[in-house]
Formats: sequence, structure tokens, C-alpha cells
Amino acid sequence: ELFAIGCDDYAVIDSVRASTGSGFRSGCIVGCRNVSEVINGSCSGIGCCQTAIPNGLYNFTLQLGSFEDHRIVNEDNPYGYAFIGDPSRFKFNVADLSDPNFVDRTLDSVPVVLEWSVWDDNFSTTCEKAKKNMSIYACFNNSNCNDYDGPGRGYTCSCLPGYQGNPYLPPGCTDIDECANLSRTRCSQNCINTPGGYNCSCSNGYHGDGWFNGTSCVREFVPDRPNVAVYVSATLGSLLLPPIGWWLYVVIKKRKVIKQKARNFQKNGGLLLQHRMSSDERIVERTYFFTIDELEKATDHFNESRILGRGGQGTVYKGMLGEGRLVAVKKPKTLKESQQEDFINELVIMSQIIHRSIVKLLGCCFESEIPLLVYEYIPNGTLSNHLHHLNEEFPITWRMRMQIASDVAGALVYLHSFSNVPILHRDIKSSNILLDDKYRAKLSDFGLSKNVAPDQTHVTTHVMGTFGYLDPEYSHTCQYTVKSDVYSFGVVLVELITGQKAIRAVYEQGRSLVSWFLSHVKNSQVLDIMDPQVLKEGLEEELCAIANLATQCLDPK
Repeated sequence: ELFAIGCDDYAVIDSVRASTGSGFRSGCIVGCRNVSEVINGSCSGIGCCQTAIPNGLYNFTLQLGSFEDHRIVNEDNPYGYAFIGDPSRFKFNVADLSDPNFVDRTLDSVPVVLEWSVWDDNFSTTCEKAKKNMSIYACFNNSNCNDYDGPGRGYTCSCLPGYQGNPYLPPGCTDIDECANLSRTRCSQNCINTPGGYNCSCSNGYHGDGWFNGTSCVREFVPDRPNVAVYVSATLGSLLLPPIGWWLYVVIKKRKVIKQKARNFQKNGGLLLQHRMSSDERIVERTYFFTIDELEKATDHFNESRILGRGGQGTVYKGMLGEGRLVAVKKPKTLKESQQEDFINELVIMSQIIHRSIVKLLGCCFESEIPLLVYEYIPNGTLSNHLHHLNEEFPITWRMRMQIASDVAGALVYLHSFSNVPILHRDIKSSNILLDDKYRAKLSDFGLSKNVAPDQTHVTTHVMGTFGYLDPEYSHTCQYTVKSDVYSFGVVLVELITGQKAIRAVYEQGRSLVSWFLSHVKNSQVLDIMDPQVLKEGLEEELCAIANLATQCLDPK
């Protein structure tokens, strides 16, 4: 849709109709005498206007004009804006009228969504016409042709159900082998891959349709057969008993392991996750089920030497998969049945988070006694370790610290504002900020995180988190808000510029790091407590600006 922001502006969009070649023009007007008239979230023409753009247009030209050059409303609205964007990603705010960073912020958060289709020179191609000339037909094997928005506006291609790939490139879409990972199917025993799908069956000695949501597989009853030759059987038995006994032991043990894995899969919420996956294909695409054998081999059976760190939520191990890829395997301490649905919700949410500054979830394992989470491996450890266990050969420079702060801020903006479901992290601290091979920050450990509905402002919980980073307001009210995450981020900023630990009292009257820092800010002595590395490399204006930002984050108001 077309949006215009301002109190003295109009926006016009010119385009061409693909079906007729005729011109198209539309637009909207915004006006207001002062900001008191403007309503947050409303784009009805006062401060903000919007108009829909119909399908079937190309060659867009956007114009923005002002009636009085903002002379009357300059104090409240010195700027006017017009842009095309996805209406589901933009919500107007009164502050937008005077925000000098509005353009950069909108470019980062509001995408332009363009629809397209395959046309001929006359803009009249349909699937029926295109299939008559296979030399120019764009859809390759195992794909559907879909007329775009009715005849006369081209067509698009899509893979048939059960196939994947790019339908526009040879050889076209290829069959998905659903049976490659049995835990991702709904088969209780055997999976048989078929073109575009799969079938389930039962092993010998069982009957049923083999589907979890069908009759599954039930062991058949086989009556005992009468002995025919007692003496021969006894003789052969004495010879064959040892090897047969060993074989039976191996088979029984293997079956016990398989049954235990199946019980663990169900106990850990595997069936609940499969149900969620059946209703949302995105979860299937982004969630990989590792076997316990894969992860035990990758971590040398969770050897103590592979431990990367221990926390309140569990232990993290370094592992190497068969193809040589390094991963981090998180093993929680416990998972009660009452926590099962929350755990599945967290897994589903994490599988949909894609951000450069947030550690990526690669998959999970439900075959173990406690479910395991597998993340990308971040090689340079935690920010806390680099700040508080100084490496003289490679210190964290001022520029690196500012880049780290910027990365974490970007991750929080994404979690709070731009992800599908707003998420409160609830445990922002330097030990939960990892550094990659280029010393860029990645936010980790979402064990305490909570997702909130878009119209909620807080979640009410028992007080949890890390002492030294907790928002005092949260400690008093048990209501965790976006501001609580921002407060914790402010503590991290203080760590970055002072080099002091947040959870260790500074040896000056036994005060906490935050109160110690704020007292020096109040007395205009903040430069006296800066890390020597920071003072050596940073400009005074930069240092004071970051100290001021930290003070705003820590402000209880």
C-alpha cells in the first residue's frame, strides 16, 4: 500500500496497467493543525494516510508534495514522507512526524512486497496458452501452473505436494524423501517413500496400517507349535544355544533401546510437536530431528572435556557432526511434564527466528531422557569472558565494543518489534552474548524467554533472571516488560565501558555496579571509572554518549 506521513503533504503514485497498457494514478492527502489531533495507529488522513495499490501494475513512480512547505506546522512536523510498504509491517506513531531517523528505521523494518508472474509481450499469457508452446513454457517437471489473478495477467509455477526445488529451473521439482528421517513422518514402524509422498507399513509379526493416527502396529499373537523331535531338538539346542542366546540378547537389547527411544520421544512432547508441524509447514522446513546416536557420537558421549559452559538452565557441549560441522548441544537439567507445552512453544518460536545477531537453532533430539537442543557453534566464547579475563595479546577494542553493543541492540529490536510473535528475552547479560569468528555478537540462551501477544505490554511471572541485571521494577511487581530487557542491556553497556562485573559489588562503600556508575554520572565523574582500554581508544564525545545511553536504559521511568 501507499503511505504518506505529515501534516501538510500529499503523495501520488503513477503506474501502468499490464492488462490494457493504460495509465493508473492514485494517492492520498495528509493534514493536521497540531499533533494533539493525531491518533496513534490511525492512517485515515490526519498525520498519516494510506491507500491500497491494485494488482496488475508495473513501472511505479512516486511523488511527494507539500501545500504550504510545512511553514505552519514546522515545529511539530518539519518533514514529510511517502513510501510503498507492507501494511502488516508498519504501524503509525505520532512520534514519526518529527523523528529524523524515520527513513532509516522504516527502510530496515517495512519491506516492499512485489508480486510477479510470467507474461508474453501482450501481457495475455495464461497456463492454457503457455502449455501449447512448450519451448517457452516456464514450468519444469513436477510442478503446477497457476493463472495469476485470473486470465490475461500471466501465470506462476509451484512445486507439486511432496516435491521441492525451483520449478523455473531444470530439471524442475524433485521428490522429497520423507522417509530419510523417520521421526519426521507419522509412521509407527516402517516408511516407504513414494513419488510425492510416502506410505507406512508394519514389520513382520505386527498388523495394522502403520500410521500413528490410524490403527498403528499391534503385535500378532502366534500360538506355540508342538514339539516334533524332542531328542533332535535337545541335541541341536545344546550346540546352537550359545550363539542363539547371544543373538537373542542383542535383538532384545536393541528392541528395548528402540522402545525406550519411542517412549522418550512421546514423553518429551514429540507427538505434540508433530501435531504443530502438521499445521505449519515452516516448522517442518526449519526443524531437524537429530538422533541421540548422532549427538552422542558428536560429543564423545557428552564427555566432560566437551563442556562449553554450565548455567541455570543446563549444560552446553561442543560437538562435531559427521560432515565435520561444529555445533553446540544444550542439555537441560530437567523437563517436567507440566513444562512440556512451554518447551514445545519455545522450540517452535526459536525455529522461526532468523537474525544475524541471534544464535541459530539447528534442531532438536527427543530420543534422549531429556530433550536436547542443537545450536550453531560460536567459536570465541562469551563477552563476559573477554571483558573480565583480559587477553593482553588480543584485547576487546573500543570499536569492537561498540559493534557488539549495536549487534545486541539490533537483536532486541527484532525480538520486541519485528518478529512474528514479540518475545521478551528475560536474561540479557554478558555471559549470554557470544562472539563469532569476527567478534560480532550473537544473543543466546532463550531458556527464560516468553512470547507475548502483540496487544500485551508485559508478562507476569515469578522473579527469575540474574542478580545484577534485574530491573528493580520487575523485582517489585513481578511484571516483566520490554523495559526490563532494556534495563539489562543498559547494565551490559556499563560493563562494556567500565570493564567491571555486573554481579560483583564494586569496592566503594559496597555498592552495586549500577548505583556506583550512576553516582559518578551524577557527579560528572564518569570518565574516572572508564576502562583504560576504552579511554585510550575512544573519543570523549563517544564515551559520554554511550554513558548517557546507558543512563537512559537504567532510568526506572
